[in-house]
Parts: sequence; C-alpha cells; structure tokens
Amino acid sequence: MGSEVVRKSRPRLFPTLIGVVLLILGLALLAGGISLMRMGGSLYYVIAGAGFALSGILLIFGRRAGVGVYALFLFATTVWAFWEIRLDWWQLVPRLALWFVIGVVLLLPAARRPLLPLKKPLHTVGLFFAVLLAGATAVGSQYFQYDEIQGEQTRTEAGVPRVPARQPEGDWQSYGRTPFGDRYSPLAQITPQNAHLLKPAWRFRTGDLPGPKDPKEITAENTPLKANGMLYLCTPHSKVIALDPDTGTEIWRFDPELSTQNALDFKGWAHMTCRGVAYHNVGAYPIDKALKGVVNECPKRIFVPTADTRLIALNADTGKPCENFGDEGSIFLGANIGDFTAGGYFSTSPPGVTRNLVIIGAHVTDNESTDEPSGVVRAFDVRTGKLVWNWDSGDPTNTEPILPGLEYTRNSPNMWSVMSVDEKLGMLYLPMGNQTPDQWGAARKQPELYSAGVTALDIATGKVRWTYQFTHHDLWDMDVGGQPTLMDLNTATGIKPALLASTKQGSIYVLDRSNGTPIVPIKENPAPQGAMEGEFTAPTQPLSALNMTPAKLKESDMWGVTPIDQMLCRITYRSLRYDGIYTPPSTKGTLVYPGNMGVFNWGGISVDPMRQIAFLSPNYMAFVSTLVPATAVGAGPIRVSETNGVQPNKGAPYGVILKPLLSQLGLPCQAPPWGYVAGVDLTTNKVIWKHKNGSIRDNTSIPLPFNMGVPSMGGPISTAGGVAFLAGTLDQYLRAYDISNGKQLWAGRLPAGGQATPMTYTGKDGRQYVLIVAGGHGSLGTRQSDFVMAFALPKSP
Repeated sequence: MGSEVVRKSRPRLFPTLIGVVLLILGLALLAGGISLMRMGGSLYYVIAGAGFALSGILLIFGRRAGVGVYALFLFATTVWAFWEIRLDWWQLVPRLALWFVIGVVLLLPAARRPLLPLKKPLHTVGLFFAVLLAGATAVGSQYFQYDEIQGEQTRTEAGVPRVPARQPEGDWQSYGRTPFGDRYSPLAQITPQNAHLLKPAWRFRTGDLPGPKDPKEITAENTPLKANGMLYLCTPHSKVIALDPDTGTEIWRFDPELSTQNALDFKGWAHMTCRGVAYHNVGAYPIDKALKGVVNECPKRIFVPTADTRLIALNADTGKPCENFGDEGSIFLGANIGDFTAGGYFSTSPPGVTRNLVIIGAHVTDNESTDEPSGVVRAFDVRTGKLVWNWDSGDPTNTEPILPGLEYTRNSPNMWSVMSVDEKLGMLYLPMGNQTPDQWGAARKQPELYSAGVTALDIATGKVRWTYQFTHHDLWDMDVGGQPTLMDLNTATGIKPALLASTKQGSIYVLDRSNGTPIVPIKENPAPQGAMEGEFTAPTQPLSALNMTPAKLKESDMWGVTPIDQMLCRITYRSLRYDGIYTPPSTKGTLVYPGNMGVFNWGGISVDPMRQIAFLSPNYMAFVSTLVPATAVGAGPIRVSETNGVQPNKGAPYGVILKPLLSQLGLPCQAPPWGYVAGVDLTTNKVIWKHKNGSIRDNTSIPLPFNMGVPSMGGPISTAGGVAFLAGTLDQYLRAYDISNGKQLWAGRLPAGGQATPMTYTGKDGRQYVLIVAGGHGSLGTRQSDFVMAFALPKSP
C-alpha cells in the first residue's frame, strides 16, 4: 500500500505526453477512417484509431492498461500489414514505423514506472513481444524483393548478320547513334570487369544557365554528337558548341541570338529544350554541277532547331552559318503555320537527315486551345534549304510544297520527338502526338488515323506508306515520345526488318517496318467507358504481348511516410474515378496510371542488335486529371506549367488540372518503386531481369542512399562491351550496368541532374569515353546547371 502511494505521487508527465500523442493520432485515424469507410475503403483505420485513442486516454490517466491496449493494437496492426502487403519493406514503413517507435518508447522505464497498478507485468511482456514482432517483420522484409526479376542472358551473338558500318565505330553521328535509333555502340573497351574503374576525364560548362525570364521547365535533355573529329552539343537556348573530344576544350560556339518576340516572352512555353543537333556530310554524296559551289562552301553541316522557330545550318568545321542554305543559313519554320503564342510552336528535337533531305517536325503546346498550329512535317533540300515536300496529317495526301499564302491544317497531330530513317527501304518513321487539347477530343477531326502511333512516310515524296495507331482517341496524353528503334530481329520465322516503338502506356509495339504489320501480337482489349457528356471513348485499346504496363492500382498501393498521410492518400484514391488504364477524364478527377510522364517517354529504349537484348528504364508514376468547366477556368490557379495551374483548353467546354498523385507532404501517394531498369530478350519477348533503380539522395534534406527505385527522364545506351549506361534518375548519377543481368557496376556522381541520354565515343587518344549532359530538369525539380561530363577508364601507364 505504501509503495503504491509513493508511485501515485511520482510525476506522470512522460507517459501523459505519450498518451496525448496517441489520443491525437487515434482521433485523426478515427475521423479519416470513417470517411474512408463510407467510400468503401479499409476498415482498419476506424478500428485502429479507436484502439490507439483508447490507449492514449488510459495513459493520460496513468493506467498501465494503456500499455496492454497499445500492445494489442500494435500486434493487430502488424498482422494486418502483413496480410495486406506481405513483406514489402517500403510498404511497411507507413504502416509500422511510427507505431514501432512509440512502442519502443513505451518500453522505457520512465514511461512505465509511473503507471498504475504496479503488478501487471503481462502488459509489459505483451508490448515487448508486439514490438519484437513488428521489428522482426520490418527487418525480415528487407530480404524480400517484390517486383524484381533475377536472371541472366549471357549470349553475345543471336545469329543476326552484322550490319555494315554506317560510320566509324568510335563516332556517335546521330541522336540515337545511327538513323536506326538503337542507341548502341560497337565499342567494347569498357566491360563488366573494368567498368568500376571509370573516372571523370573532363568537365565543361556551357555558360547557358536558367535566366530570370525562363519557364520552370527549362531542360538540359541534350545528347551530343561525335563526328568530324569533334563533339557537337546544343543548349536549352539553342546555342551550339563544338568541343575537343579528348579534353572538352571549346573549339567554336554559335549563338542564334533568339528573337525576343518569338522566344523570350514565354507565354506558351511547355519546355525550353534542345534535345540535340543533326550532322550530315553533304560532300560525301555525288551532286549536280550546279550545286557544287553550294556544297563546297559548307560540305559538313550541323542542323540545329532554335527556340524561336528556325532551322539553321552551320558549317561543322567553323560554326558559321551555311549562307547558301535557306535565307543566309536559316529557314523560318513559322511560314504557313498561322498564329501561335510565343513559345507555343518550335522544334525541341533534332531533325532527321537523309542523303538529300533534312526533315523536321515541331512541338505544339498542349492544352492551350483547340486552335493550335499544324503538326506538319517538312522536308527541305539538305544543300539549299528549298522545301521539297510537306506532310500535314490533317491533309495527308497533299504533299506537294504548300503555295504562298496558304496555311497548313490547324490543330493536326504533330511529331515532336525524334524520327528514325531507313534509306534502304526508302522510309522514315514518325512517332506521332495527338490533336490538342489532350484530355478533350470531341471536336477532333475524324478519323484520327495519324495520332498516338507511328506513321511511315516515303522519303522521296512524303507520301504515307503505312500507319499504326497505339492509342485510339487519346484522352490521356499517350503520344509516342520515344524515337522508334529499327533493327533486324531474329524471329521464329526468320530475320525480319523490325521497328520497336516504346510507349507511355508501357507497351513496346514490334512491327515489320517494311509494311507496318505486327511481329509481336497486338490485342485489342476492352477499355473503360462513360466519358463526359459530349465526349466519347474508344471501345477497345491495343496491348502488345511485349509490354511493361503496370497492374491496376489498388487502395493498398497507397503510400505515405506516416499512417496519417497514407490514410489521406487512400481517401484521395477512393475520391477519384478509376477503372484502370484509359479511365476517361472527369470533373470528379480521374486517376491516370501510368501517368502522362509515361512508362517510356522521349528517352526511348536501347537495343543490342547482336545480343538481341533491349535495355529499358520503365517508370511508374500516377497522375490525376480533373476537368474544369470553361466558365470556371479563370477562377482557378493560373497556368504556370503543364502540371501547375489550370490548363485553359480555350475553345473546349473544359479546361484541365493535371498533376502527379501526391500526398499532403508532396510525396507520391503510390508506393515505391517508381522506376526500374530491365532487360528483355527480344527473341522470346520475355523480361529476363528487372531491378529497382535510383535513390532519393538528392531530394531530401538528409542524403538517404536507399535504392527505392525512382523515376528517370532520359534514355539508356548499350555497348558491345556488355555495359549499358543510364542517367536521368532523381539522384545525380550516371550509372553503368551489366546488360546480361542488370547488375549495377558503377555510379559516377554528377554536379546536377542528368536528365538526358548519354553517349559514348572514342577519343583521339584511343580511349572510350562516356558523356552525359548534367543540366537538370525543371519539371522534375532536379538541380539545374550547365555541365557536360566525360568519364573514361584510367590511362594505361
């Protein structure tokens, strides 16, 4: 009796504080859990909220029973977490971490001793075992790798004849190295055995940094070229720089001096981008006598599209404009286009170049209006700049050069990415966008034959040879972002000329590039219906048998740092319309998964044509699109970017708010991983390995090195040495991987975000270099700068 009186007199501040915390957390879970339950969601939060709140009340009143109640609900929470998501460590964090920590605190003598009654050891024992179970579950989960595939493909040849070299082995003369866009180099100096020895060889700063008037989405997505003994790169503001490939020393620089009217008012900008330049040795081909002087004046050329709607030809030796091309070296691409908002029409990607033509499309701003410039693709004489043909998807049969005073079809589907070329077959292949606005298509010109697919044009005439659509009546911005990859594919019926198109929805469509027929089966699957009044949706959507399309998201896939924000993400999930991929946009808000960032975007894929293995970097990020009645567009937040503010869609009955599915803390509501690297055996169409890729080291105040698997924006490359390279992740690294099994071999630290596709080349010193532009990306929020980084193996002694 006396000891109990003494215990009553001891201060209970510490357990009381714990009780207050538990009561607040419990009530928050209870309130949110009731809302979730009414939406048809999990009952756990109601039950757990009541239990933890009861534990808190008992602790506040100094009752040891509060420990026992807490032990019971920690045990139940652990069992529930295991039942819902098994041993997935990152999924267990919001379910168990906070409760585990509070349980450990309650085991401290300072928390237990002031509590009454004295002789109730079962409460403490129960809590000890509940904490032990929760901790063991978390620790044990680290040994399980869900959604990863361990495998290996060690072959170096797959029975495909070697393609004759189109360029010196040590060069990288096109955006995808060759016009085939395979992003494969025959260099083999860097191997899985020595890749870990890679070191910085040199760095260069372009001096082109984001300015005060620049849009948020200024991006450094450039892949430099190695040709003519130099490196050629462009900057976000369309400047072209030639570097010495061994030292990074600047040789020449060209500044297009962007027009204020067309490039610096930024009213219609989506991305301030230059993904690359094109190189062409005009003098390598026979020419007419009449053009000999034109070619001799500028035999090797760099073609650069500028942000103020020009295409400029430069002398690759000197950086001076080729004055006999167009108007003193320049073609104005705004001709016959009609009105557009400054920044709303320009070419972000390098043109395609053939023996006689330079061919270019353009970016058109998404979701500004229903009356945007044409998506016309134009071919100019590579020597003189004279318009040879134009293919307007809104008037596809009329490819003769447009007459003065006429205008191309407004709002026709465009080609903003990188085309591929097969001169032997006489075709070029366009990855097509769609008609704007993205989320409202009721007024689009029918039929939408040439949108969201690949169209093959005759090089000489621009006439359509074939077309294949990958998304019918696209309402989700599922345009084809990646450059189509061309290769000779070893199939069960022999070697075929193949085209591989990686897409935002996750399918990799494999077609015979000579006629557009599927090599890998494509099945039309039923699609969700129930569009807004006045709109419609396609009854089916095509799915390739080779795909990395994610499974439908479930409520249990929602994530957060704590149980509270995970619960709020579950409530958000339940509040949205979601019937799986291709759920129609709505005023309620529609969950779009995969989001418009895509499983695959402009970075595309890399293919090793000898091994017949594809190296991929799929992303999985959910977005939300919410239609806003036109009468309310002006009342919403002003458009700042494509994912910030109300996109006006002027002329449509609805604007749209498009944003990632994020928690209240600004973290993804869906559980990680969000990004992988993967290998596909193209002879069997099987994923042979898949691993999480990248960390959040550079996205938190504490540099956490955990390999969570984060999104990447940029493409991969592979080499004959069996090593693949990829940057692009949210953390600032260029990584090397063993292409046979996906094992990470090396990670080179970058001074800024590397949201670009790397390339590799041989220097004059005989060493193999790997190059990446590290300038960051405004939309992803990575550190922005102006670095070009080269890595190589140490010099031999």
